[in-house]
Amino acid sequence: MLFSRRHFLKTGAAAAFVAPAAVLHASANAAPTRSKEPHMEIKRIGSRPSGKGPAEWFTGTVRIDPLFEAPAPARAAGASVTFEPGARTAWHTHPLGQTLVVTAGLGWAQREGGPVEEIRAGDVVWFPPGEKHWHGASPTTAMTHIAVQEAQGGKVVDWMEHVGDEQYQAPSKA
Repeated sequence: MLFSRRHFLKTGAAAAFVAPAAVLHASANAAPTRSKEPHMEIKRIGSRPSGKGPAEWFTGTVRIDPLFEAPAPARAAGASVTFEPGARTAWHTHPLGQTLVVTAGLGWAQREGGPVEEIRAGDVVWFPPGEKHWHGASPTTAMTHIAVQEAQGGKVVDWMEHVGDEQYQAPSKA
């Protein structure tokens, strides 16, 4: 059934379309309410300082830019990690696994007992819970990835021994 514009305006039906816009405008201009309910947070770029990867966990020059650490009950945390050529992690495991999203460059990753795998921008790597592994840049090209992992009992990683130069440069690449 079609209504004329005059009928539409006389019956007040137009108010149903105008009122939500007015409500949205009013709520957008209202003072923020303080409640204990969770709410959206935006972490602005540069709001947290970059850090140098500690020598206990890394070989070579590594920069860590924290991205997020979700509040409980969530367990996820993430960081952007940049490895200069030849830089790499020590062997390590994650109690609930780890996802790497390679965003730039060329890197290598290896799980214990497996070949060294080449990883490039756009690749996504999953390490299952407890899988011993390492990852880092190739010898000639830097690599950046976003690392996402979950905490179990407040712990996201168990660090182990360093990946030696002989092991890192072994020609076992797949």
